[in-house]
Amino acid sequence: MLIELGAVVLGLGLAGRLAGRLGLSPIPLYLLGGLAFGVGGLLPLSASEDFFHVGAEIGVILLLLMLGLEYSASELVDNLRRQYPSGLVDFVLNALPGAVAALLLGWGPVGAIALAGVTWISSSGVISKILTDLKRLGNRETPVVLSVLVMEDLAMAAYLPLLTATLAGLGLAGASVTLLVALGTAGGVLYLALRHGRIISRAVASDNPEMLLLVVLGLTLLVAGVAERVQVSAAVGAFLVGIALSGEVAHRARGLMTPLRDLFAAVFFVFFGLSTDPGEIPAVLVPALLLALVSTLTKLVTGWYAAGRAGIGPRGRIRAGGALVARGEFSIVIAGLATGVEPRIAPLATAYVLIMVILGTFTARYAEPAATRLLPRVFGGPAGPAGRTAPAVVPGPGEVAAGVAPAPFPGGGEPLGGHPHEPGPVSDTARAGVRGAEGGGHGRPDGDRDGA
Repeated sequence: MLIELGAVVLGLGLAGRLAGRLGLSPIPLYLLGGLAFGVGGLLPLSASEDFFHVGAEIGVILLLLMLGLEYSASELVDNLRRQYPSGLVDFVLNALPGAVAALLLGWGPVGAIALAGVTWISSSGVISKILTDLKRLGNRETPVVLSVLVMEDLAMAAYLPLLTATLAGLGLAGASVTLLVALGTAGGVLYLALRHGRIISRAVASDNPEMLLLVVLGLTLLVAGVAERVQVSAAVGAFLVGIALSGEVAHRARGLMTPLRDLFAAVFFVFFGLSTDPGEIPAVLVPALLLALVSTLTKLVTGWYAAGRAGIGPRGRIRAGGALVARGEFSIVIAGLATGVEPRIAPLATAYVLIMVILGTFTARYAEPAATRLLPRVFGGPAGPAGRTAPAVVPGPGEVAAGVAPAPFPGGGEPLGGHPHEPGPVSDTARAGVRGAEGGGHGRPDGDRDGA
């Protein structure tokens, strides 16, 4: 077992380094590694199977915990109030392709609900990694992208319990009870976090990093286990623990938990690959490609609409859509839950995520340059070459208040103020995004949130 574990972990590290050199997320390489050493692969692993099964469950829990730690309860409520129209558009445009595809493939209502989630949810981890690598955390459209991701994270608190109940065959009444319990729990945690977040954080806080790590990890696993026992997703329980912590405790917990998150999240992706027979992927490759094409277009439309509501110009709107394309950890989590009822969803989801992670990296980087060259009248002329300094603009009062001057953007993008011809104040949401980009407080993704 130790030989297998050592070889796998070493392989993950080398795969991550290779992905970094290629400018890609390591998730596709983790999935490919799992396919190579799983059922029907080149060299199936057997001695360490139990470890990967338990490690994969911990990986999902830590992914959701870290997402919860990125946001405060007040930010979640504010985003829900401001951005719910964008969230509804996101849901309709991106869940519909998956649901229709499942029905056309003859998977029935349960498969439709599961595949709708696979195509709906963008990858917060991959997208935050992309935004960090492209130095876009200070861009004006970035808070809009983050708001859409927050809406999706919140929706998971209702969707995952509903999916779990449906997969368990509880029927309409049982699913309704599970959904009500999940929503009541989420609402109660948000209320406690808003009213008594400081008390909870003080109870967990410790100056000793070892004690803080043990308390946060133990509390997360305990709450996740209890949530699963009452038919609420363990992942949602972990997310709510992250929401309940705030301030300095959340900041320190992120630093301590990030290495654990990265390790067990990698194990989770490998385990999903291990449990998927690569021989089944060619049969679903064409549906996966068609689904990828359609859901790429729908995410571009989602970003265009959401950024347009915030008053952002065409170039920022197309960048927002391109950034939202990538799917990843949530799609695999949903497919993993549904595999027991509909085994065919696993190979399709694996192929789909492999395509979307790679495609999302390119759309985030090249959607704007491609659009400005194809439609120069709409996007204000062609983008400059990579590394070219954007035209200087005078910062608006909101930018001065945020303490951020417009910065050059590689690849011909515009600075924080938006389009070079659209200077003006930045919203409160944008200031919050800038604070998160600077790594302070309990807010937006920063350098710690590099994805799995």
